[in-house]
Amino acid sequence: MITTPFIPLVLALSAVATHLVTIRSTPVTLPLTKRLNITKGVDLGKQARARAKGLRVLGEAKARGASQFEIGAIINEPVVNQAVTYTAIARIGNPATTFPNLLIDTGSSNTWVGATTPFRNTATTQDSGELMQVTYGSGFVLGEEVLDKFDLGGGLIVPQQSIGTSIFQSGFDGLDGILGIGPVGLTSGTTQGGGLVPTVTDNLFSSGIISANQIGISFNPTTNIVSPNGELTWGGVDTSKFTGSLTFVPVTSTSPASAFWGIDQSVSIGNNVILPTTAGIVDTGTTLLLLATDAFARYQASTGGVPDAATGLLRITPQQFINLQNVDFHIGGTTFTLVPNAQIWPRALNTAIGGSNSFVYLIVADLGTPSGEGFDFVDGFAFLERFYSVFDTTNRRVGFATTPNTAAPIN
Repeated sequence: MITTPFIPLVLALSAVATHLVTIRSTPVTLPLTKRLNITKGVDLGKQARARAKGLRVLGEAKARGASQFEIGAIINEPVVNQAVTYTAIARIGNPATTFPNLLIDTGSSNTWVGATTPFRNTATTQDSGELMQVTYGSGFVLGEEVLDKFDLGGGLIVPQQSIGTSIFQSGFDGLDGILGIGPVGLTSGTTQGGGLVPTVTDNLFSSGIISANQIGISFNPTTNIVSPNGELTWGGVDTSKFTGSLTFVPVTSTSPASAFWGIDQSVSIGNNVILPTTAGIVDTGTTLLLLATDAFARYQASTGGVPDAATGLLRITPQQFINLQNVDFHIGGTTFTLVPNAQIWPRALNTAIGGSNSFVYLIVADLGTPSGEGFDFVDGFAFLERFYSVFDTTNRRVGFATTPNTAAPIN
């Protein structure tokens, strides 16, 4: 178990500069970069389950009103880096320090820096006098909270954004920190004051910099270790990135998934339902697509896959891949189909995860808990690379649409 001592700190107050706000009448789209951050022999399934368990415990604790300072002592999963991350660039302060690798995370809502590139106080830095702590399951951070100029580029500037500056963190090797774009409720209890901490999206919207409290995310499948293959649109959607119409569903009312960008969905293969309608979450911070243990067993049986000790994934032979069936996700009356190529780890990167070029590895993995518990799936990057997603705070809903790459033979 990892516990974090509560350390009294004396914080100084800095002068805050005045900034002009630029109103953006149209959404602003900025690039995201996919990064493969793994070590051979690491169990990818175990990594994903550790994060999922941490998020589930967090959701349950939030329902009880527990603070992050209490939650940190509850979660005792090993700290691991996620295998695939999507990162953005931000500049903080004046003169600004550039943080080139901030993890885009819909599974959390605080923004913090300092894991790799150190944070520097400048003329725009205002210390809040509070500590910030966030536990992720796949990592945690303890830091000082400051208010500072936060610049994402494209005119997206928050003059005084709450930012955690890391004192101690684990599980974020190769990253600078996190840009949290989950529901603001996840920030409750993350600072000593215990109140909500407005997210970057909230502040951009309340300042009138973006016209809608909404973000759209486009990921494209790629076979490269590092690839600028994603875009995040602030204040709306980019219609050029998806096909057809968007299907919106309300955030689920089922706890603990309801604490996150949680939705209700069912999953089927052909005419066989492998996961009846139930609640789970959409999470950019989870590498794999996770299904409750009973649903995963049905998926495994349909594929003929066997557990691979080297990677922690199911593996199948090239011949079995030829017979792999589509997996259908039923969300809000629309069916979103994962074709066989969308269900596999990029074959060009098999050896990068300690696998063999003789096999095909599946990215659908075991959540580690049975269905019916209010947190029965995680639609992670493996799902999101094939569909456009929208996270609408004002209307508490999540949207999906197909893209030109939904059925592409990439991988």
